[in-house]
Amino acid sequence: MNTRDSREPGDGPEAQGGITVRRALELPGLRGGLPEILAGTDRLERTVRWVHAGEVPNIASLLKGGELLLTTGYGLGTRPADQRAFVRTLAERGIAALVIELGPRFTRLPAALIDTARSAGLPLVQLHREVAFVTVTEEIHTEIVNGHYALLQRAEEVHRRCTEALLGGGGVPQVLAILADFSGNPVFLETADGQLLYAAGTGPAATDPLQVWEGLRAQHKDEPPAGTAIVDVPGGGPGTGSVRARLVLLPVVAPLAPVHRLAAERAAGVLAVVLMQARQEEELAARGRGDFLTDLAEGRIRAEDAPAQARVLGFKPGGGPLLPVVMRLADGLSSGGGWAVLARAVSEELASVGVPVLLGVRPVEGRVPLLLGLRAESERPAVADKVAAALRAGVERAGMQRSAGHPPVVVVGVPGGWAAASAGLRHAAETATAAQGLADRPWYDARRLDIDLLLWRLRDHPDLAAFVDRAIGPVRDHDDRAKPPLLPTLETYLAHAGRKAETARELHLNRQTLYNRLARIGELLGTDLDDPQTVLALSLALRARRHVP
Repeated sequence: MNTRDSREPGDGPEAQGGITVRRALELPGLRGGLPEILAGTDRLERTVRWVHAGEVPNIASLLKGGELLLTTGYGLGTRPADQRAFVRTLAERGIAALVIELGPRFTRLPAALIDTARSAGLPLVQLHREVAFVTVTEEIHTEIVNGHYALLQRAEEVHRRCTEALLGGGGVPQVLAILADFSGNPVFLETADGQLLYAAGTGPAATDPLQVWEGLRAQHKDEPPAGTAIVDVPGGGPGTGSVRARLVLLPVVAPLAPVHRLAAERAAGVLAVVLMQARQEEELAARGRGDFLTDLAEGRIRAEDAPAQARVLGFKPGGGPLLPVVMRLADGLSSGGGWAVLARAVSEELASVGVPVLLGVRPVEGRVPLLLGLRAESERPAVADKVAAALRAGVERAGMQRSAGHPPVVVVGVPGGWAAASAGLRHAAETATAAQGLADRPWYDARRLDIDLLLWRLRDHPDLAAFVDRAIGPVRDHDDRAKPPLLPTLETYLAHAGRKAETARELHLNRQTLYNRLARIGELLGTDLDDPQTVLALSLALRARRHVP
Protein backbone atom coordinates (compact mmCIF):
# COMPACT_ATOMS: atom_id res chain seq x y z
CA MET A 1 0.00 0.00 0.00
CA ASN A 2 1.55 3.28 -1.10
CA THR A 3 1.14 6.56 0.75
CA ARG A 4 1.87 9.85 -0.94
CA ASP A 5 1.85 13.29 0.68
CA SER A 6 1.96 16.74 -0.84
CA ARG A 7 3.98 18.72 1.73
CA GLU A 8 5.57 22.06 2.31
CA PRO A 9 9.40 22.01 2.28
CA GLY A 10 10.78 20.88 5.60
CA ASP A 11 7.69 19.15 6.96
CA GLY A 12 8.78 15.70 5.80
CA PRO A 13 9.96 14.54 9.24
CA GLU A 14 6.54 15.24 10.73
CA ALA A 15 5.05 12.60 8.50
CA GLN A 16 7.36 10.07 10.14
CA GLY A 17 6.31 10.82 13.71
CA GLY A 18 8.63 11.88 16.56
CA ILE A 19 8.98 14.58 19.20
CA THR A 20 9.66 18.31 18.86
CA VAL A 21 13.00 20.01 19.31
CA ARG A 22 11.50 21.89 22.25
CA ARG A 23 10.52 18.63 23.96
CA ALA A 24 13.99 17.15 23.37
CA LEU A 25 15.60 20.15 25.11
CA GLU A 26 13.30 19.62 28.09
CA LEU A 27 14.43 16.04 28.68
CA PRO A 28 16.91 15.51 31.57
CA GLY A 29 19.87 14.62 29.34
CA LEU A 30 19.94 17.88 27.37
CA ARG A 31 18.49 20.00 30.16
CA GLY A 32 21.48 19.04 32.28
CA GLY A 33 23.77 20.59 29.68
CA LEU A 34 22.24 24.05 30.26
CA PRO A 35 21.13 24.51 26.62
CA GLU A 36 21.16 27.99 25.09
CA ILE A 37 19.25 28.56 21.84
CA LEU A 38 21.26 30.77 19.50
CA ALA A 39 19.23 30.46 16.28
CA GLY A 40 15.89 29.14 15.09
CA THR A 41 13.86 29.92 18.19
CA ASP A 42 10.78 30.04 15.97
CA ARG A 43 11.50 26.52 14.64
CA LEU A 44 11.50 24.60 17.93
CA GLU A 45 8.26 22.78 16.99
CA ARG A 46 10.14 20.90 14.31
CA THR A 47 9.86 17.16 14.67
CA VAL A 48 12.89 15.14 15.73
CA ARG A 49 12.74 11.86 13.86
CA TRP A 50 16.02 10.48 15.17
CA VAL A 51 19.23 11.45 17.04
CA HIS A 52 22.73 11.22 15.61
CA ALA A 53 26.13 12.06 17.11
CA GLY A 54 29.25 12.65 15.04
CA GLU A 55 32.40 14.69 14.49
CA VAL A 56 33.21 14.28 10.78
CA PRO A 57 33.11 17.20 8.31
CA ASN A 58 30.89 15.40 5.79
CA ILE A 59 28.35 14.20 8.34
CA ALA A 60 25.44 15.72 6.35
CA SER A 61 25.86 12.95 3.76
CA LEU A 62 25.13 10.39 6.49
CA LEU A 63 21.80 11.96 7.47
CA LYS A 64 18.31 11.59 5.96
CA GLY A 65 16.55 14.60 7.48
CA GLY A 66 14.69 15.13 10.72
CA GLU A 67 17.67 14.24 12.95
CA LEU A 68 18.86 16.12 16.01
CA LEU A 69 22.64 16.22 15.54
CA LEU A 70 24.92 16.14 18.62
CA THR A 71 28.54 17.22 18.21
CA THR A 72 31.44 18.85 20.06
CA GLY A 73 32.35 20.75 16.89
CA TYR A 74 35.56 19.01 15.73
CA GLY A 75 34.10 18.44 12.28
CA LEU A 76 33.09 22.06 11.70
CA GLY A 77 36.49 23.24 10.54
CA THR A 78 38.51 26.25 11.65
CA ARG A 79 37.81 28.67 8.81
CA PRO A 80 34.56 30.67 8.75
CA ALA A 81 33.90 29.52 5.17
CA ASP A 82 34.09 25.86 6.25
CA GLN A 83 31.79 26.53 9.21
CA ARG A 84 29.23 28.29 7.04
CA ALA A 85 29.33 25.44 4.50
CA PHE A 86 28.92 22.88 7.30
CA VAL A 87 25.73 24.57 8.59
CA ARG A 88 24.30 25.15 5.11
CA THR A 89 24.63 21.48 4.11
CA LEU A 90 22.91 20.40 7.33
CA ALA A 91 20.06 22.86 6.72
CA GLU A 92 19.72 21.65 3.13
CA ARG A 93 19.58 18.05 4.38
CA GLY A 94 16.62 19.08 6.56
CA ILE A 95 17.87 18.13 10.01
CA ALA A 96 15.71 19.17 12.96
CA ALA A 97 18.40 20.93 15.02
CA LEU A 98 22.16 21.22 15.59
CA VAL A 99 23.32 20.87 19.21
CA ILE A 100 27.01 21.71 19.95
CA GLU A 101 28.66 21.00 23.31
CA LEU A 102 31.09 23.68 24.37
CA GLY A 103 34.48 22.45 25.58
CA PRO A 104 37.97 21.92 24.20
CA ARG A 105 36.98 22.74 20.61
CA PHE A 106 34.80 25.82 21.24
CA THR A 107 34.45 27.87 24.39
CA ARG A 108 31.85 29.88 22.52
CA LEU A 109 30.44 29.34 19.05
CA PRO A 110 31.84 31.39 16.15
CA ALA A 111 29.74 34.24 14.74
CA ALA A 112 29.89 32.70 11.22
CA LEU A 113 28.25 29.57 12.57
CA ILE A 114 25.48 31.46 14.37
CA ASP A 115 24.75 33.89 11.53
CA THR A 116 24.51 31.09 8.96
CA ALA A 117 22.17 29.06 11.18
CA ARG A 118 19.93 32.11 11.63
CA SER A 119 19.78 32.87 7.91
CA ALA A 120 19.12 29.19 7.11
CA GLY A 121 16.40 28.89 9.76
CA LEU A 122 18.21 26.01 11.48
CA PRO A 123 17.75 25.68 15.27
CA LEU A 124 21.23 26.00 16.80
CA VAL A 125 21.79 25.12 20.47
CA GLN A 126 24.98 25.31 22.53
CA LEU A 127 25.44 23.26 25.73
CA HIS A 128 27.37 24.96 28.51
CA ARG A 129 27.99 21.73 30.42
CA GLU A 130 29.20 18.35 29.28
CA VAL A 131 26.53 15.71 28.77
CA ALA A 132 26.64 12.00 28.00
CA PHE A 133 25.60 11.79 24.35
CA VAL A 134 24.58 8.14 24.82
CA THR A 135 22.17 9.15 27.60
CA VAL A 136 20.69 11.93 25.44
CA THR A 137 20.30 9.50 22.54
CA GLU A 138 18.56 6.88 24.69
CA GLU A 139 16.16 9.41 26.23
CA ILE A 140 15.10 10.94 22.92
CA HIS A 141 14.81 7.58 21.16
CA THR A 142 12.63 6.31 23.99
CA GLU A 143 10.34 9.34 23.59
CA ILE A 144 10.20 8.81 19.83
CA VAL A 145 9.34 5.11 20.19
CA ASN A 146 6.69 5.90 22.79
CA GLY A 147 5.29 8.57 20.48
CA HIS A 148 5.15 6.11 17.59
CA TYR A 149 3.39 3.59 19.79
CA ALA A 150 0.81 6.17 20.85
CA LEU A 151 0.20 7.09 17.22
CA LEU A 152 -0.18 3.44 16.28
CA GLN A 153 -2.65 2.90 19.10
CA ARG A 154 -4.83 5.80 17.92
CA ALA A 155 -4.62 4.63 14.31
CA GLU A 156 -5.49 1.08 15.36
CA GLU A 157 -8.55 2.43 17.19
CA VAL A 158 -9.74 3.95 13.90
CA HIS A 159 -9.07 0.62 12.18
CA ARG A 160 -11.10 -1.18 14.84
CA ARG A 161 -14.04 1.21 14.43
CA CYS A 162 -13.93 0.86 10.64
CA THR A 163 -13.84 -2.92 10.90
CA GLU A 164 -16.78 -2.93 13.31
CA ALA A 165 -18.73 -0.69 10.94
CA LEU A 166 -18.02 -3.09 8.08
CA LEU A 167 -19.01 -6.16 10.12
CA GLY A 168 -22.16 -4.34 11.21
CA GLY A 169 -23.34 -4.05 7.61
CA GLY A 170 -21.80 -0.68 6.80
CA GLY A 171 -19.76 0.15 3.75
CA VAL A 172 -17.63 2.88 2.21
CA PRO A 173 -19.71 5.84 3.53
CA GLN A 174 -19.43 4.62 7.13
CA VAL A 175 -15.66 4.04 6.87
CA LEU A 176 -15.09 7.47 5.34
CA ALA A 177 -17.31 9.12 7.96
CA ILE A 178 -15.21 7.58 10.76
CA LEU A 179 -11.98 8.78 9.17
CA ALA A 180 -13.39 12.27 8.48
CA ASP A 181 -14.57 12.57 12.08
CA PHE A 182 -11.16 11.48 13.35
CA SER A 183 -9.16 13.87 11.15
CA GLY A 184 -11.62 16.77 11.37
CA ASN A 185 -11.30 17.23 7.61
CA PRO A 186 -13.25 16.07 4.55
CA VAL A 187 -12.23 12.71 3.14
CA PHE A 188 -12.70 11.48 -0.42
CA LEU A 189 -12.52 8.18 -2.25
CA GLU A 190 -11.56 8.50 -5.91
CA THR A 191 -10.99 6.06 -8.72
CA ALA A 192 -7.39 5.59 -9.79
CA ASP A 193 -7.92 8.18 -12.55
CA GLY A 194 -9.33 10.81 -10.17
CA GLN A 195 -13.10 10.38 -10.52
CA LEU A 196 -14.99 10.94 -7.28
CA LEU A 197 -16.72 7.90 -5.78
CA TYR A 198 -17.60 8.95 -2.23
CA ALA A 199 -17.15 11.92 0.08
CA ALA A 200 -17.53 12.42 3.82
CA GLY A 201 -17.04 15.13 6.41
CA THR A 202 -17.45 18.88 6.08
CA GLY A 203 -15.28 21.78 5.04
CA PRO A 204 -15.03 25.25 6.61
CA ALA A 205 -18.33 26.60 7.97
CA ALA A 206 -19.99 23.20 7.39
CA THR A 207 -19.37 23.37 3.62
CA ASP A 208 -20.57 20.27 1.80
CA PRO A 209 -17.59 17.95 1.03
CA LEU A 210 -18.62 17.59 -2.60
CA GLN A 211 -18.39 21.35 -3.05
CA VAL A 212 -14.97 21.32 -1.37
CA TRP A 213 -13.77 18.58 -3.69
CA GLU A 214 -15.12 20.32 -6.79
CA GLY A 215 -13.55 23.64 -5.82
CA LEU A 216 -10.14 22.23 -4.93
CA ARG A 217 -9.99 20.03 -8.00
CA ALA A 218 -10.65 23.09 -10.16
CA GLN A 219 -7.81 24.99 -8.43
CA HIS A 220 -5.31 22.11 -8.24
CA LYS A 221 -5.69 20.11 -11.46
CA ASP A 222 -2.06 19.00 -11.69
CA GLU A 223 -1.11 18.63 -8.03
CA PRO A 224 -3.18 18.43 -4.83
CA PRO A 225 -3.01 21.19 -2.20
CA ALA A 226 -0.02 21.23 0.18
CA GLY A 227 -0.50 18.97 3.17
CA THR A 228 -2.84 16.55 1.35
CA ALA A 229 -2.51 12.88 2.22
CA ILE A 230 -3.17 10.38 -0.59
CA VAL A 231 -3.29 6.68 0.22
CA ASP A 232 -3.60 4.02 -2.47
CA VAL A 233 -6.29 1.41 -1.89
CA PRO A 234 -4.95 -1.83 -3.40
CA GLY A 235 -6.94 -4.11 -5.65
CA GLY A 236 -6.49 -7.25 -7.68
CA GLY A 237 -5.08 -9.39 -4.89
CA PRO A 238 -1.87 -9.31 -2.87
CA GLY A 239 1.39 -8.70 -4.67
CA THR A 240 -0.18 -7.45 -7.89
CA GLY A 241 0.65 -3.79 -7.25
CA SER A 242 -2.59 -2.63 -8.80
CA VAL A 243 -4.51 0.33 -7.37
CA ARG A 244 -8.28 0.11 -7.18
CA ALA A 245 -8.95 3.54 -5.67
CA ARG A 246 -7.33 6.42 -3.79
CA LEU A 247 -8.15 7.74 -0.35
CA VAL A 248 -7.65 11.52 -0.20
CA LEU A 249 -7.50 13.60 3.00
CA LEU A 250 -7.58 17.35 2.42
CA PRO A 251 -6.35 19.72 5.19
CA VAL A 252 -9.04 22.35 4.55
CA VAL A 253 -10.18 22.71 8.20
CA ALA A 254 -6.96 21.92 10.08
CA PRO A 255 -3.48 20.54 9.22
CA LEU A 256 -3.15 16.79 9.03
CA ALA A 257 -1.10 15.17 11.77
CA PRO A 258 1.00 12.01 11.38
CA VAL A 259 -1.68 9.99 13.13
CA HIS A 260 -4.21 10.99 10.50
CA ARG A 261 -2.01 9.57 7.78
CA LEU A 262 -1.50 6.38 9.76
CA ALA A 263 -5.26 6.09 10.28
CA ALA A 264 -5.82 6.59 6.54
CA GLU A 265 -3.47 3.70 5.81
CA ARG A 266 -5.39 1.48 8.24
CA ALA A 267 -8.72 2.59 6.74
CA ALA A 268 -7.41 1.88 3.23
CA GLY A 269 -6.97 -1.76 4.22
CA VAL A 270 -10.62 -1.93 5.28
CA LEU A 271 -11.71 -0.16 2.11
CA ALA A 272 -9.77 -2.66 0.03
CA VAL A 273 -11.98 -5.39 1.48
CA VAL A 274 -15.12 -3.40 0.69
CA LEU A 275 -13.95 -2.71 -2.86
CA MET A 276 -13.08 -6.34 -3.44
CA GLN A 277 -16.61 -7.21 -2.38
CA ALA A 278 -18.00 -4.61 -4.75
CA ARG A 279 -15.63 -5.91 -7.46
CA GLN A 280 -16.04 -3.06 -9.90
CA GLU A 281 -15.55 0.69 -9.87
CA GLU A 282 -18.76 0.94 -11.91
CA GLU A 283 -20.71 -0.48 -9.01
CA LEU A 284 -18.94 1.79 -6.54
CA ALA A 285 -19.73 4.86 -8.59
CA ALA A 286 -23.31 3.68 -9.09
CA ARG A 287 -23.66 3.05 -5.36
CA GLY A 288 -22.37 6.54 -4.67
CA ARG A 289 -24.94 8.01 -7.04
CA GLY A 290 -27.58 5.76 -5.48
CA ASP A 291 -26.66 7.13 -2.06
CA PHE A 292 -26.99 10.68 -3.38
CA LEU A 293 -30.41 10.00 -4.94
CA THR A 294 -31.60 8.24 -1.78
CA ASP A 295 -30.37 11.09 0.43
CA LEU A 296 -32.19 13.51 -1.88
CA ALA A 297 -35.37 11.43 -1.68
CA GLU A 298 -35.18 11.20 2.11
CA GLY A 299 -34.63 14.95 2.55
CA ARG A 300 -31.04 14.65 3.79
CA ILE A 301 -29.93 16.89 0.91
CA ARG A 302 -31.58 20.26 0.47
CA ALA A 303 -33.03 21.08 -2.94
CA GLU A 304 -30.84 24.18 -3.23
CA ASP A 305 -27.67 22.15 -2.56
CA ALA A 306 -28.55 19.27 -4.88
CA PRO A 307 -27.56 20.80 -8.27
CA ALA A 308 -23.94 21.40 -7.20
CA GLN A 309 -23.60 17.89 -5.80
CA ALA A 310 -25.20 16.42 -8.93
CA ARG A 311 -22.68 18.28 -11.12
CA VAL A 312 -19.82 16.66 -9.21
CA LEU A 313 -21.40 13.29 -10.01
CA GLY A 314 -21.53 14.18 -13.70
CA PHE A 315 -25.24 15.12 -13.99
CA LYS A 316 -25.87 18.42 -15.77
CA PRO A 317 -29.55 18.45 -16.76
CA GLY A 318 -29.89 22.02 -17.97
CA GLY A 319 -32.91 24.18 -17.16
CA GLY A 320 -35.70 21.72 -18.03
CA PRO A 321 -37.79 19.61 -15.64
CA LEU A 322 -36.34 16.57 -13.88
CA LEU A 323 -38.01 13.18 -14.29
CA PRO A 324 -37.66 10.73 -11.34
CA VAL A 325 -37.68 7.02 -12.20
CA VAL A 326 -37.20 3.97 -9.96
CA MET A 327 -36.75 0.34 -11.01
CA ARG A 328 -37.45 -2.28 -8.37
CA LEU A 329 -36.05 -5.79 -8.76
CA ALA A 330 -37.33 -8.91 -7.09
CA ASP A 331 -36.66 -9.62 -3.43
CA GLY A 332 -33.82 -11.95 -2.52
CA LEU A 333 -31.35 -10.91 -5.22
CA SER A 334 -27.69 -11.09 -4.22
CA SER A 335 -25.84 -7.83 -3.56
CA GLY A 336 -22.67 -9.28 -5.08
CA GLY A 337 -20.97 -8.68 -8.41
CA GLY A 338 -24.19 -8.82 -10.45
CA TRP A 339 -24.87 -5.22 -9.50
CA ALA A 340 -21.61 -4.13 -11.10
CA VAL A 341 -22.66 -5.82 -14.34
CA LEU A 342 -26.14 -4.32 -14.01
CA ALA A 343 -24.82 -0.78 -13.49
CA ARG A 344 -22.57 -1.03 -16.53
CA ALA A 345 -25.19 -2.69 -18.76
CA VAL A 346 -27.96 -0.24 -17.86
CA SER A 347 -25.64 2.74 -18.34
CA GLU A 348 -24.73 1.50 -21.82
CA GLU A 349 -28.39 0.97 -22.71
CA LEU A 350 -29.34 4.43 -21.41
CA ALA A 351 -26.72 6.08 -23.62
CA SER A 352 -29.24 5.97 -26.49
CA VAL A 353 -32.03 7.72 -24.58
CA GLY A 354 -30.77 11.13 -25.62
CA VAL A 355 -31.23 13.07 -22.36
CA PRO A 356 -28.94 13.60 -19.32
CA VAL A 357 -29.24 10.67 -16.90
CA LEU A 358 -28.05 10.16 -13.30
CA LEU A 359 -28.18 6.45 -12.51
CA GLY A 360 -27.60 4.87 -9.10
CA VAL A 361 -28.00 1.44 -7.53
CA ARG A 362 -29.21 0.45 -4.08
CA PRO A 363 -28.47 -3.29 -3.76
CA VAL A 364 -29.82 -3.59 -0.20
CA GLU A 365 -33.27 -2.37 -1.27
CA GLY A 366 -33.05 -3.95 -4.74
CA ARG A 367 -33.62 -0.56 -6.38
CA VAL A 368 -32.19 1.41 -9.29
CA PRO A 369 -33.08 5.13 -8.86
CA LEU A 370 -32.63 7.58 -11.72
CA LEU A 371 -33.05 11.25 -12.53
CA LEU A 372 -33.41 12.41 -16.13
CA GLY A 373 -33.19 15.92 -17.48
CA LEU A 374 -36.06 16.67 -19.87
CA ARG A 375 -36.27 19.61 -22.22
CA ALA A 376 -40.06 19.84 -21.69
CA GLU A 377 -42.73 17.92 -19.78
CA SER A 378 -44.23 16.76 -23.08
CA GLU A 379 -41.19 14.48 -23.51
CA ARG A 380 -42.20 12.37 -20.51
CA PRO A 381 -44.09 9.52 -22.27
CA ALA A 382 -41.49 9.02 -25.01
CA VAL A 383 -38.53 9.25 -22.62
CA ALA A 384 -40.26 6.91 -20.15
CA ASP A 385 -40.72 4.32 -22.91
CA LYS A 386 -37.02 4.49 -23.84
CA VAL A 387 -35.82 4.43 -20.23
CA ALA A 388 -38.03 1.47 -19.32
CA ALA A 389 -36.78 -0.48 -22.33
CA ALA A 390 -33.16 0.37 -21.49
CA LEU A 391 -33.59 -0.66 -17.85
CA ARG A 392 -35.16 -3.99 -18.73
CA ALA A 393 -32.51 -4.68 -21.37
CA GLY A 394 -29.78 -3.95 -18.82
CA VAL A 395 -31.36 -6.30 -16.29
CA GLU A 396 -31.57 -9.02 -18.93
CA ARG A 397 -27.92 -8.53 -19.93
CA ALA A 398 -26.86 -8.74 -16.28
CA GLY A 399 -28.77 -12.02 -15.90
CA MET A 400 -30.65 -10.68 -12.89
CA GLN A 401 -34.11 -11.10 -14.41
CA ARG A 402 -33.50 -14.78 -14.97
CA SER A 403 -32.39 -15.26 -11.38
CA ALA A 404 -35.42 -13.31 -10.12
CA GLY A 405 -37.91 -15.31 -12.14
CA HIS A 406 -40.08 -12.32 -13.12
CA PRO A 407 -39.46 -8.90 -14.70
CA PRO A 408 -38.62 -5.78 -12.70
CA VAL A 409 -41.08 -2.99 -11.94
CA VAL A 410 -40.35 0.43 -13.44
CA VAL A 411 -42.19 3.42 -11.96
CA VAL A 412 -42.06 6.88 -13.55
CA GLY A 413 -42.76 9.93 -11.39
CA VAL A 414 -43.91 13.46 -12.17
CA PRO A 415 -41.52 15.96 -13.80
CA GLY A 416 -40.54 19.07 -11.82
CA GLY A 417 -37.70 20.95 -10.16
CA TRP A 418 -35.23 19.67 -7.56
CA ALA A 419 -37.74 19.88 -4.70
CA ALA A 420 -40.29 17.93 -6.73
CA ALA A 421 -37.58 15.42 -7.70
CA SER A 422 -36.92 14.75 -4.03
CA ALA A 423 -40.56 13.93 -3.31
CA GLY A 424 -40.92 12.16 -6.67
CA LEU A 425 -38.02 9.78 -6.04
CA ARG A 426 -39.38 8.89 -2.60
CA HIS A 427 -42.90 8.33 -3.97
CA ALA A 428 -41.63 6.28 -6.93
CA ALA A 429 -39.48 4.09 -4.65
CA GLU A 430 -42.41 3.28 -2.37
CA THR A 431 -44.77 2.78 -5.30
CA ALA A 432 -42.33 0.42 -7.02
CA THR A 433 -42.39 -1.78 -3.93
CA ALA A 434 -46.19 -1.61 -3.73
CA ALA A 435 -46.49 -2.54 -7.42
CA GLN A 436 -44.74 -5.89 -7.00
CA GLY A 437 -47.08 -8.60 -8.28
CA LEU A 438 -49.22 -6.38 -10.52
CA ALA A 439 -49.77 -7.31 -14.14
CA ASP A 440 -46.53 -6.71 -16.03
CA ARG A 441 -46.25 -3.41 -17.91
CA PRO A 442 -43.24 -1.67 -19.48
CA TRP A 443 -43.63 1.07 -16.88
CA TYR A 444 -46.13 2.39 -14.35
CA ASP A 445 -47.22 5.97 -13.83
CA ALA A 446 -46.66 6.69 -10.13
CA ARG A 447 -49.82 8.78 -10.02
CA ARG A 448 -51.99 5.80 -11.06
CA LEU A 449 -50.70 3.56 -8.26
CA ASP A 450 -51.60 5.67 -5.24
CA ILE A 451 -54.33 3.22 -4.19
CA ASP A 452 -51.88 0.33 -4.38
CA LEU A 453 -49.41 2.34 -2.33
CA LEU A 454 -52.04 3.07 0.32
CA LEU A 455 -53.02 -0.60 0.51
CA TRP A 456 -49.36 -1.62 0.72
CA ARG A 457 -48.82 0.72 3.67
CA LEU A 458 -51.77 -0.97 5.40
CA ARG A 459 -50.45 -4.48 4.67
CA ASP A 460 -49.69 -5.33 8.30
CA HIS A 461 -52.95 -3.92 9.67
CA PRO A 462 -55.42 -6.69 10.60
CA ASP A 463 -58.35 -4.64 9.33
CA LEU A 464 -57.05 -4.93 5.76
CA ALA A 465 -57.02 -8.73 5.88
CA ALA A 466 -60.51 -8.70 7.43
CA PHE A 467 -61.77 -6.38 4.66
CA VAL A 468 -60.39 -8.66 1.93
CA ASP A 469 -61.93 -11.68 3.59
CA ARG A 470 -65.37 -10.02 3.86
CA ALA A 471 -65.32 -8.70 0.30
CA ILE A 472 -64.06 -11.68 -1.73
CA GLY A 473 -63.63 -14.48 0.81
CA PRO A 474 -66.53 -16.64 -0.49
CA VAL A 475 -65.21 -16.50 -4.06
CA ARG A 476 -61.66 -17.26 -2.89
CA ASP A 477 -62.95 -20.25 -0.89
CA HIS A 478 -64.83 -21.46 -3.96
CA ASP A 479 -61.67 -21.31 -6.07
CA ASP A 480 -59.79 -23.37 -3.48
CA ARG A 481 -62.16 -26.32 -3.92
CA ALA A 482 -63.85 -26.01 -7.32
CA LYS A 483 -63.18 -25.24 -10.96
CA PRO A 484 -63.23 -23.13 -13.01
CA PRO A 485 -61.82 -20.42 -10.73
CA LEU A 486 -63.99 -17.33 -10.54
CA LEU A 487 -61.59 -14.66 -9.24
CA PRO A 488 -59.89 -14.18 -12.66
CA THR A 489 -63.32 -13.64 -14.20
CA LEU A 490 -64.24 -11.09 -11.55
CA GLU A 491 -60.90 -9.31 -11.90
CA THR A 492 -61.18 -9.06 -15.69
CA TYR A 493 -64.81 -7.94 -15.48
CA LEU A 494 -63.93 -5.09 -13.10
CA ALA A 495 -60.87 -4.13 -15.14
CA HIS A 496 -63.18 -3.57 -18.13
CA ALA A 497 -65.58 -1.49 -16.02
CA GLY A 498 -68.38 -4.05 -16.31
CA ARG A 499 -68.34 -4.26 -20.12
CA LYS A 500 -69.34 -7.88 -20.69
CA ALA A 501 -68.46 -8.14 -24.37
CA GLU A 502 -64.86 -7.00 -23.79
CA THR A 503 -64.58 -9.27 -20.74
CA ALA A 504 -65.76 -12.29 -22.71
CA ARG A 505 -63.31 -11.59 -25.53
CA GLU A 506 -60.34 -11.30 -23.19
CA LEU A 507 -61.30 -14.50 -21.34
CA HIS A 508 -62.14 -16.33 -24.59
CA LEU A 509 -65.62 -17.16 -23.31
CA ASN A 510 -68.99 -17.07 -24.98
CA ARG A 511 -71.40 -14.61 -23.45
CA GLN A 512 -73.65 -17.17 -21.81
CA THR A 513 -70.75 -18.80 -20.01
CA LEU A 514 -69.65 -15.38 -18.78
CA TYR A 515 -73.20 -14.56 -17.63
CA ASN A 516 -73.34 -17.84 -15.71
CA ARG A 517 -70.02 -17.16 -13.98
CA LEU A 518 -71.02 -13.61 -13.03
CA ALA A 519 -74.31 -14.90 -11.67
CA ARG A 520 -72.47 -17.49 -9.59
CA ILE A 521 -70.13 -14.79 -8.22
CA GLY A 522 -73.16 -12.67 -7.29
CA GLU A 523 -74.70 -15.62 -5.45
CA LEU A 524 -71.52 -16.38 -3.51
CA LEU A 525 -71.09 -12.75 -2.48
CA GLY A 526 -74.80 -12.08 -1.98
CA THR A 527 -74.53 -8.80 -3.84
CA ASP A 528 -75.29 -7.07 -7.14
CA LEU A 529 -72.22 -6.68 -9.38
CA ASP A 530 -73.82 -3.64 -11.01
CA ASP A 531 -73.92 -1.69 -7.73
CA PRO A 532 -71.22 1.07 -7.76
CA GLN A 533 -70.37 0.65 -4.04
CA THR A 534 -70.00 -3.08 -4.51
CA VAL A 535 -67.79 -2.60 -7.53
CA LEU A 536 -65.55 -0.19 -5.57
CA ALA A 537 -65.23 -2.57 -2.61
CA LEU A 538 -64.47 -5.56 -4.84
CA SER A 539 -61.86 -3.58 -6.84
CA LEU A 540 -60.08 -2.53 -3.65
CA ALA A 541 -60.21 -6.05 -2.21
CA LEU A 542 -58.75 -7.57 -5.36
CA ARG A 543 -55.87 -5.06 -5.32
CA ALA A 544 -55.31 -5.55 -1.59
CA ARG A 545 -55.18 -9.35 -1.64
CA ARG A 546 -51.54 -9.24 -2.84
CA HIS A 547 -50.57 -7.66 0.47
CA VAL A 548 -52.33 -10.01 2.91
CA PRO A 549 -51.67 -13.68 3.73
